[in-house]
Amino acid sequence: MVLLIGNYPADQQESMLRFANMMLRGLAAAGVPAKLIQPEPFLGRIQSAGPFAAKWLGYLDKFLLFPRQLKRSLAPGVALVHICDHSNAMYGVHTNRPVVVTCHDLLAVRGALGEVPDTPASATGKILQRWIVSGLRRANTIVCVSSATLRDTERIVGRREGGPQLRVIHHGLNYPYRPQAPAVARVHLAHVAGLDPARPFALHVGSNLRMKNREGALRIFALTKSDWNGQMVFAGQRLTSQLRSLGEELGVLDRVVEVEGPGNDLLEALYSSAMVLLYPSRFEGFGWPIIEAQACGCPVICADRVPMSEIGGEAALTAPVEDEAALARA
Repeated sequence: MVLLIGNYPADQQESMLRFANMMLRGLAAAGVPAKLIQPEPFLGRIQSAGPFAAKWLGYLDKFLLFPRQLKRSLAPGVALVHICDHSNAMYGVHTNRPVVVTCHDLLAVRGALGEVPDTPASATGKILQRWIVSGLRRANTIVCVSSATLRDTERIVGRREGGPQLRVIHHGLNYPYRPQAPAVARVHLAHVAGLDPARPFALHVGSNLRMKNREGALRIFALTKSDWNGQMVFAGQRLTSQLRSLGEELGVLDRVVEVEGPGNDLLEALYSSAMVLLYPSRFEGFGWPIIEAQACGCPVICADRVPMSEIGGEAALTAPVEDEAALARA
C-alpha cells in the first residue's frame, strides 16, 4: 500500500488538496492500494482565538499532533510513503518507509533566501523553510513538477551520492477538462453575476498572491480597452480592495467580473468560452491553469519564463512579463 500524506485542510490550499486526491484516484485506477491521510484541524478550529492564534494552533495540529496520527497509520502493509506537498517534507522523519516527496516549487524557500521578492519570509518563516529543505534532503526520491523546479532543487537541496534521487514528472490534469458544448456552457455562465453573454471575455484563474501578478493582468487588460468591448473575468479568489482600486484607476473596473471558488463544471465553461487565458505570472512551480485552458481549447497568453513557457509549449503565446504592452498586443 502507498500512504499518501496530504495538506492541512484548514490552510485552504486548493491546488494541493486537488493534487493529493488526484494521486489517490490515479493509484486506485492503476490497481495500487492507497490511503490518504491529512492533519486534522483540532486546535486550529478555535476561530475565537483570532487569525494569528489560529495560525499557531494550526502549527500544533500539523507538527505536534499529526506525527502521532502518521505513526499509527504505518501498518505493516504500507510499503511507501508519498508526501504530496514538499512543504510537509519534515514528516518523512516520522516514518521508517521509503519516502517520495513531490516538490511543486521552492519559491517560499527562495523567498527565505532573499532570492524571490514575491515570497518574503519572517524570521520564523525562514526557520520553517530550512526545516523543509532538511526534510527534502532525507527523502529517497524527490519528484519535481517541472524542469525549472528541478533546477532549483538541484541547487538548493543538492544532488549528491546517497542523497535523494531527483526526477521530473509533469502534472496531469486534476479533472478531465475538455471543450464544453456552447449550449451547456451558456447554462453555467448564466449564473455568473455581471457577465454579459454577448461580450467576449479574457480569463485569469488563480489567487491574489503577488507572484500571480493580477495587477499586471489588470494593466494589460486596460491597455486593450480601446480595441475591444470585452470583459476581464478573475476566477478563484475575489480581488483585494487594492486590486479593485487599481481597476478603478485604470478605468476598467466596470468591465471586471469576479467568480469566487468556481467548481469544475463552471471553470470548464469559463475556459471553453473565454477568448483567451491571460496568465502573466512572475513565478510558478508548474501553472495548472495553462494545461486546463489548453485542454478546453482556450488560447493561452503567459510569461516567456520557465516553467510557464515549458508547460505551455509552442501552443502558448508568450512575452516577457515586464513587457505588458507586448502581452496586450498578444
